[in-house]
Amino acid sequence: NEIKRELKRVLFDILIEPDNPLDIIKLKQNKPFVILFFGINGVGKTTGIAKVAYYLKKAGFSIALAAGDTFRAASIEQLEEHAKKIKVPIIKQEYGADPAAVGYDAIKYAKHHKIDVVLIDSAGRMHTKSNLLSEMQKIVRVTNPDLKLFVAESIAGNDAVEQAKSFHESIEIDG
Repeated sequence: NEIKRELKRVLFDILIEPDNPLDIIKLKQNKPFVILFFGINGVGKTTGIAKVAYYLKKAGFSIALAAGDTFRAASIEQLEEHAKKIKVPIIKQEYGADPAAVGYDAIKYAKHHKIDVVLIDSAGRMHTKSNLLSEMQKIVRVTNPDLKLFVAESIAGNDAVEQAKSFHESIEIDG
């Protein structure tokens, strides 16, 4: 019991209270606040973006979605359906378009329409493919996101750690 108590004390001493993401968004002077979502194929980025958009809208923020997955079949339509359900605008281009350009257009749209937050979807990409990571670097350069969120699947186990490391080495993930 003494060991457990001491372990709890030490853990509480080193853990910090995380920043409230809503406060971070509110603090940004030059809107929009841009969040880029990325990860490997099939981990739930698009659905996760819709959930985050709904959460932020409920918190009083205006949202625009950027359909930056211009590769996967039906990805744009999937994000469009989410956008319709939560009644937020979606910025898109054709399949095969430059995903960085889609993000750029969404940010431009948000500035013009005084939208608070832009959520950018991206195509799933394997962390072992340097050409795909280079494309991700371009998206980051062009959109300059305020927050870069890596999305992983919990059942990936230790491979999720390797994925995160690869993405972090390439584009310095924030969370």
